[in-house]
Amino acid sequence: MPSSDVTPLLSKDGIVSSNEKPTNGNIIGGSGKNHYGAAKKAESSYYEFTPVLLSWENVVVRGAAKRQSGEKSSWLRRNGKKDVEYGELVGESKEILRSVTGIAEPGTLTAIMGASGAGKTTLLNTLNLRSREGLEVSGSILVNGRPIGHQMARLSAYVQQDDLFLSNLTVTEHLTFQAWVRMDKEIPMKSRLRRVSDVIRALGLSKCANTVIGNPDRGIKGISGGERKRLSFASEVLTNPALMFCDEPTSGLDSYMAQNVVSTLRDLASEGRTILSTIHQPSSEVFAMFDRILLIAEGRTAFIGTTKEAQSFFAELGYTCPKNYNPADFFIQTLAIVPGEEAECKQKVEAVTDAYDASAKARKIREKIPPTMCDTLLALDDEEEKSPYKASWCEQFKACTWRAFLNNRREPLMTTVRFSQTLLIALILGLVFLHQHVNQEGIQNINGFLFILITNSAFSNTFAAVQIFPLEMALIKREHFNGMYRIDTVFLSKVIVELPFQYIFLPTIFMTIPYWLIGLYPYFANYVVACVITILLTNAAVSFGYLLSALSGTVPIALAITPPLLLPFMLFGGLFINLSDIPLYLRWVSRLSWFSYSFEALLINQWGEIDNIGCPPNGTVSCIRTGDMVLESYSFKASDYATDFIGLVCLIVGYRLLSFFVLLFRCRRKK
Repeated sequence: MPSSDVTPLLSKDGIVSSNEKPTNGNIIGGSGKNHYGAAKKAESSYYEFTPVLLSWENVVVRGAAKRQSGEKSSWLRRNGKKDVEYGELVGESKEILRSVTGIAEPGTLTAIMGASGAGKTTLLNTLNLRSREGLEVSGSILVNGRPIGHQMARLSAYVQQDDLFLSNLTVTEHLTFQAWVRMDKEIPMKSRLRRVSDVIRALGLSKCANTVIGNPDRGIKGISGGERKRLSFASEVLTNPALMFCDEPTSGLDSYMAQNVVSTLRDLASEGRTILSTIHQPSSEVFAMFDRILLIAEGRTAFIGTTKEAQSFFAELGYTCPKNYNPADFFIQTLAIVPGEEAECKQKVEAVTDAYDASAKARKIREKIPPTMCDTLLALDDEEEKSPYKASWCEQFKACTWRAFLNNRREPLMTTVRFSQTLLIALILGLVFLHQHVNQEGIQNINGFLFILITNSAFSNTFAAVQIFPLEMALIKREHFNGMYRIDTVFLSKVIVELPFQYIFLPTIFMTIPYWLIGLYPYFANYVVACVITILLTNAAVSFGYLLSALSGTVPIALAITPPLLLPFMLFGGLFINLSDIPLYLRWVSRLSWFSYSFEALLINQWGEIDNIGCPPNGTVSCIRTGDMVLESYSFKASDYATDFIGLVCLIVGYRLLSFFVLLFRCRRKK
């Protein structure tokens, strides 16, 4: 849980006042001048940054060619040869970017623009060394003249197009978590909280500081779209990066909100940061806020420079922007490939890009690119690859547990609905099977109740668990790749946070109510054992749900595969088919089923100590006279009592370990 230092920031009044306005100047930058005065100058040294000149030269990005599988191709690959005859390479690799060269200077806000499919996002991802899977990249990318490698993630920030948050956290809580796991270890917690307060003020989030973020898709009301985008910027600005990449920051926003967001980027750039942003069809007001534009057409650079220089360059080529016309629309339309006119449009694009490559502007850009310096950071690059995390394992675990606790506490589905559902079903079962007697009819009724209890616990908890990771997988992957936490810390935090209420308290309630209403074995020790068995079977079902959740890409897929996988476990649980009648080649399924272990354990707990069961006089059906005979009718043995508990514990541990390894595999860092 968070330290007491977090409490003041999360209070109603808190450090962040709702009537504060964003302050101009370097309150979040590296100058050390802020509203706390000279006393905070030493603290501001934590957040100082060195201005960054980002340059790239002759960058070529190709889509990797597909390879044909086959016996001969495999043999030739093992022997280091090319299978020309059989076509080891299927098709040619497509060039997405073609010899792109450019720079982004400190204190500038650069817009990367172009028609759809021009290569804007590919260029952005290539420059920040992310999302390169399946691509072949060549050329040089330098930061202040140095090849930075994996240090780029530590130096820069990446605001992606999709805003991913936990919907039940407030703005302040989200930023507190970010500061906890992303800021350097030597920064005290009090300084981190002041940093959160500074960033909230600077980005104009004071009014919504204590408002939950929300999720419109789930009907959870929260902050507005513009505030969500500014919160994305705030999350990245916390570490005061010198270099920022933004992918479509105005996507889905109205003109006013888009202008507000770009104005925020303009303020951040004015503090000395280097900011590159892809943008799609900006309004004329938004377009005017950018210092420079980088036009991409068919994977080539069409122009880099100011907006006025761009208009002059295109006018010299015979493409004059009409008066009172949005220059952004003009540039995109000029460089677009119109369906049905592909040949003419491509010829025009080639002419424009060739003209730019031969222009004096392009030569000046190349002259500004610094010569490559010595690779002194390569050793640090290797170290960064081994340990990309700024917070220790314990700090990551505490932060993830604190965040998961807050999110679950405010989740109505995880509290009120689940509790009401458990209470209602327990009462229904208790009333339906009310006051059972230990006789021949009672055997069938009690055993039927116990199996229904197992089935309900299995299905309800498994279906609840399978939705966990598909809903949060994108967020987990993004935060893990950003070096915020390890996968084991977020996995353990979820298990621990949900355990007390969901998987201990609720199963106990579910067994307690019908246990005494029905009149099961009336000894307190047996009741306690029955509760323990219910807790174990619930956790086994949840563990299996975790496994399916980790394997599934989406919630519909998870919900679709759960019933057919649960059905064999239920069929081989011991009620529908006697265990001795299960074919040998299928008997292993019952060993993987918590239905089998828990049903046997509950029956032993109920009937193991009963020596006399009443028989009807002159009955025509064979009479079951003892509890041992009840167990024998299901091929259960009282001697397997301990084995059942061990089996349930092994299933819990085994399924959770498997789900963790699957999650780890899906979130692995790819080269």
